[in-house]
Amino acid sequence: MCGINGIVSKKHNDSSFVEKMNSTIYHRGPDAEGIFFEIRDFYSVAMGMRRLSIIDLNTGNQPIYSDDKSKVIVFNGEIYNYKSLRNDLIYKGIKFETDSDTEVILKLYENEGVDSFSKLDGMFAFSIYDKTIEKVFIARDFFGEKPLFYSQREDGFIWASELKSLISTLSGKPEIDTTSLALYFQLTYIPAPYSIYQGINKLEANHYIELDCTLNSYSIIEIKREISKFNISSKKEATKVTHDLVQKSVQSRSISDVPIGTFLSGGVDSSIISLCLAQQQNKKIDTFSIGFDKQSFDESDKSRLVSKLINSNHHEFIVSEKDITANIDEIILNFDEPFADSSALATYLVSLKTKDFVKVALTGDGGDEVFGGYNKYYIGKLNERYTSLIPQKLHSSFLQLSSKLLNTKEDSRGKRYKIRRLLNSINYNDNFYFNIISLGFNDSEIKTFLNSDFYLPNSLNYFKNNLNININSIAHFRAIDRQLSLEGDMLVKVDRTSMLASLECRAPFLNKDLWDFTNQLPDSFLINGWDKKHILKEAFKDYFPKEFLNKSKRGFNVPVGDWLRSDLRLELLSYIEKSFLDKQNIFHFANISDLVTRHLDGKVDNTFKVWTFYCFQKWYKGIYIN
Repeated sequence: MCGINGIVSKKHNDSSFVEKMNSTIYHRGPDAEGIFFEIRDFYSVAMGMRRLSIIDLNTGNQPIYSDDKSKVIVFNGEIYNYKSLRNDLIYKGIKFETDSDTEVILKLYENEGVDSFSKLDGMFAFSIYDKTIEKVFIARDFFGEKPLFYSQREDGFIWASELKSLISTLSGKPEIDTTSLALYFQLTYIPAPYSIYQGINKLEANHYIELDCTLNSYSIIEIKREISKFNISSKKEATKVTHDLVQKSVQSRSISDVPIGTFLSGGVDSSIISLCLAQQQNKKIDTFSIGFDKQSFDESDKSRLVSKLINSNHHEFIVSEKDITANIDEIILNFDEPFADSSALATYLVSLKTKDFVKVALTGDGGDEVFGGYNKYYIGKLNERYTSLIPQKLHSSFLQLSSKLLNTKEDSRGKRYKIRRLLNSINYNDNFYFNIISLGFNDSEIKTFLNSDFYLPNSLNYFKNNLNININSIAHFRAIDRQLSLEGDMLVKVDRTSMLASLECRAPFLNKDLWDFTNQLPDSFLINGWDKKHILKEAFKDYFPKEFLNKSKRGFNVPVGDWLRSDLRLELLSYIEKSFLDKQNIFHFANISDLVTRHLDGKVDNTFKVWTFYCFQKWYKGIYIN
């Protein structure tokens, strides 16, 4: 696991820029550093990396070169099938200098070109400079587990694992991108290909950049692959295949030359991953969980039960409001752009604590997207039924009545909150699912809170047009989630928080074979009546107490709505001061201040909206004012 950087430039005649970029991401790879630099007739190429040593501790340093030194690679991530790929190449007579997965990627490219990228099973972002054709190829993995930012300038092309590296090469701060601003306030995160800055983009998952160094021109190309075919004749067979594929994926993701453990929240996904790892290891595994001193948010009892069941060395960390608020600046600002998933706070703390015991942790991330585990998948199906039975005018009356009856004053996220969210997400047009996944402000609300110069309607159009599907099935909901919330939220959260703690996290559910398999199953195998992740639970139910896998689970949610009224109150109030907002000139003062003060006064629970605003203002102040 590492961080990478690179510059192709017509101006830079030394490696100082990439050295500076490397220094900004020391946390991603505190074990080693590597730099490649070369001057050609019309340009120079510099590529750098920071390394967190996990596999091939002795000979795996980068950059790695081809035998004739005509090709060079820097790589961030892990390739889980590298040993089988390596054996295939050895069979063809290819020789290796190291035991690393990095060299396998380069040798594979030498033999098969860019078509080889589709063979990689793993999480990755890498760049290969091929001197023979004067091109750089920059690739990102299928799910988007590893980040990659890029920017084309008049004098060259820059890419990096984190925004902070890229920004460090610029003479000033870029302007805010209005599409990204609208996306952030609607979704609470910014998915690829957008970033908060004009002129800087994220490479989309399962794509690569082909950069012509002499012309400073590039194209972005999807990584084409063959979809794994599964001929499932019965539910019984599907249950067995599910069990075997999950076990196989955990096994491949547990290859490591350093200690490995699991995050164990006590939910379905982390419990199954922990169980599989415990079954496969010849000694006790280490499991890690986090709990809260606010009882309604603490579920550490579930993780203790699973730990006892699988006989793990369990490490439980109970944190308070002060534990998190003490680290809040470091956590939020490390995302380098506005990001409002509050579970990032807990993910960082559990990563930081875990790092004291192991260097790699398996997680349950992706289980909901792969196996159909979200409540919103219910809502998607309910929306179709509800809108066919209830006239839109009658629904509008329901909303007016329910807004008063279902309002909550504190951040408890109980039944009233869930019913209110369900009713508000009902949508009578074809784009209803995009309304469901908008966790912040809806489009009409954004218009009232942003000044006209910063308001851009229909910010989700790129994704609607790009997906080009008639949204009417769980498979479609999951496809949208893979492109937006998985890539833009869940994986960003885990990558930035774990890397900030110098811990590598791996997600066994994020496996191309698993994804292909569940895409070929009937919807009823994923959600059977009200039973989410049905086939996954059927596959592993015999290992757990009866009904355990059907218990509700919060995940790493934290009570930020309450904290905004206590420890964070004064800071939040400073962000709605008229002088600050007038100078900023982004928000409509009266509307945004009313939203915040109603929450602070306990009149209504506006947790998600106020937290989204708070995270933006903290980022803005850190970048443009401080």
